[in-house]
Formats: sequence, structure tokens, C-alpha cells
Amino acid sequence: MRTLVTMVTARGQVSVPAEIRRKLGWAPGTRLCWELAEDQRCTVFVRKPAQPKGAQAMRGFAQTFRAPRRTEERLNELRSGERT
Repeated sequence: MRTLVTMVTARGQVSVPAEIRRKLGWAPGTRLCWELAEDQRCTVFVRKPAQPKGAQAMRGFAQTFRAPRRTEERLNELRSGERT
């Protein structure tokens, strides 16, 4: 692969060349980690998303078992308990 050059902006930002982003599958929002090495080199790698722990891991899980219902159906069900 050929060498691609980018510049650091005044705000410390760097653009990753499109060719590299496509080849590595980096999309907007991809988190990158930078490690400093010797001889003014650094390594860049993708940071894997953190896995939720404990109760957070179950958040929204029950929704997968619930069939979607219209609001009217839900209100009729709730109101049926009020009638005597």
C-alpha cells in the first residue's frame, strides 16, 4: 500500500484517508485508540464497545417478548378493570 499523508489541524484533529477508512470498515463514530511507540511512531487501533454490566445488560430485554399493541387496545385493557 502506498503512503498516505494528512495534517494535524490547529485544533489537534486529523482526517483518516477515505481509502484507509473503507479498507478497515471505519464508520462515523468508530472509537480509535492511540498508543505512543518509539521513534516518533504511534499505533492506532479500534476500541471495542464496552459491554454493559449487571442490570444494564438486561435493559430493554423484556421488550423483545412483548408484541406491539396500539394505544387504543392498551387503554381498553386498562379500563376494563374499572367496570363493575
